[in-house]
Amino acid sequence: MRLVIQRVSRAAVSIGGELRASIGRGLMVLVGVAEGDTREDALWLAAKTMAMRIFPDDEGVMNRSVTDIGGDLLAVSQFTLNASTRKGNRPSYIRAAGHDLAIPLYELYCAECARLRGGEPVKTGVFGADMQVELVNDGPVTIVIDSRLRE
Repeated sequence: MRLVIQRVSRAAVSIGGELRASIGRGLMVLVGVAEGDTREDALWLAAKTMAMRIFPDDEGVMNRSVTDIGGDLLAVSQFTLNASTRKGNRPSYIRAAGHDLAIPLYELYCAECARLRGGEPVKTGVFGADMQVELVNDGPVTIVIDSRLRE
């Protein structure tokens, strides 16, 4: 699984011009599931997301997690994170997981983040929908994490 985590002052996702979800200060996370990803990948990434210290403390040092600041979390599925651009100019998405694997792992990631937040829900888009995402990247701070590169 691959995540793009962005520290935001606000973010929102809309579908067909209708607001689906919005957050204030917190994390906007794009979630890509690839063939071969497992339950352990989703759980590990959720723990990393919630513990990542990318919010400033009183001295301005990135030393606090989204949990520490009581921040919001918006997770949006994005199969294009698994694009291969090795050949030609049209990305290949052959490595992206199909719905039968991707939906349960995306939902597990969101559920585990919520559990680690003490039951505070994670806001989401709609898996497979054509979504419009807006955000104000604070910093900017953007972190990419791939569960296959954890060792």
